[in-house]
Amino acid sequence: MTKSRWSAERAGTAGGPQDTPRTGPAARTGSCPRTIFGCTLLAVSLGLTATACGEDDHPLSAAPYDATEQISLGGALGGKEADPDEPIEVTAKDGGGRITDVTVTDESGRLLAGELSADGSRWHSTTPPAAGARYTVRVSTEDKDGSPGRRTAEFRTAAAKRTLDVTFGPRAGRYGVGQPVTATLSKPLGDREKTARAVVEGALKVSSEPSVEGSWHWADDKTLHYRPREYWPAHATIEVRSALKGLKVKDRLYGGEAESLRITTGDRLEAITDAAAHTMTVRRNGEVINTIPVTTGKPGFSTRNGIKVVLGKEYFVRMRGTSIGIPDGSSESYDLPVYYATRVTWSGEYVHAAPWSVGSQGVANVSHGCVGMSTSNAAWFFETFREGDIVRVVNSLGEDMAPFGNGFGDWNLSWGAWREGSALAVGTPDDPAATANAARLRPEV
Repeated sequence: MTKSRWSAERAGTAGGPQDTPRTGPAARTGSCPRTIFGCTLLAVSLGLTATACGEDDHPLSAAPYDATEQISLGGALGGKEADPDEPIEVTAKDGGGRITDVTVTDESGRLLAGELSADGSRWHSTTPPAAGARYTVRVSTEDKDGSPGRRTAEFRTAAAKRTLDVTFGPRAGRYGVGQPVTATLSKPLGDREKTARAVVEGALKVSSEPSVEGSWHWADDKTLHYRPREYWPAHATIEVRSALKGLKVKDRLYGGEAESLRITTGDRLEAITDAAAHTMTVRRNGEVINTIPVTTGKPGFSTRNGIKVVLGKEYFVRMRGTSIGIPDGSSESYDLPVYYATRVTWSGEYVHAAPWSVGSQGVANVSHGCVGMSTSNAAWFFETFREGDIVRVVNSLGEDMAPFGNGFGDWNLSWGAWREGSALAVGTPDDPAATANAARLRPEV
């Protein structure tokens, strides 16, 4: 039985010159079998086209023909909006040859992953298309004679009825090197919804200059935090954006809007308070710039150990014992005007001026949990530190700072523990290059 030209060309030939004369396109393209390398060099050197050795007679050298009549584009490709919950399908009509390649991209250039059957008869998407998006489909074909064909088409998907919006934090501006990035979702995703969490996390992009290794961590069902392995570099620029819009998160829920964010960092400022030595040491970019006598929490009100991040600054705060559960009128109750208050927890821990305890500063711990210092030192600290700067307490009898819920205790988790809070843990296929390759699958040969 005589093989078709398609199957013969796929099989190919091997070895040296054949005794049987060659016929057809293969013979014509082999008109200079022993000098083809020289032909190619001559063509390049003279600026000629690739037809110098007769390649214009090969089927693949011809301009692609219009394959519209050979290709069937399913569903929405016929003119109506596609249901983003349904796969996209491209098929070769009977006798129309085969499909060799399909690419489907949206307006932003995202590839829709798909799978092409081994015989080239059918391509179908393997991931849901985005909702409310316009796609371009490019199909390459090959007829029974090996000639290439092309078809290009467009379609739209219906808009999502339910969306998951994202709000990034903090607000744009300059921060200390300890400032985490946050992403707050408009709807919760429980820790059992691992696939949905992976879709969301994979679409939230953080980049920095200089570049550093970092990861998202799910603080709760609606909040993600992003931090590097170590602190951000000093004077870095951090860009945060979302590629979630239109992506299917879970059944009937799609990614929504998210405004991009840009923040920068200043010098690396760290204040290390040794509760046992009653001293705060302040470093800028690793160099000690100040040593301050302080008082921290007394027994029963000991200051939390660990790394905290400046949350904000208030020139004046009225502090009352009732705010931390001390009954009004008891021996521990207080109601004080406080100045130069730098907040480090939401529950009310500050670095602040405490002129009433100057005699104990550098000597004993007498506060109800805050770090107190003289008014002049507190004013200096207030003016020097900004949101995101690092405040660390060591050698206190207090409990450890919680990672979440009372400020930014993110840095108290080891890098391994931090990565465990990611939905894209080690082993998850989150490589963009792998995703792009998966979207251009060809038949195995």
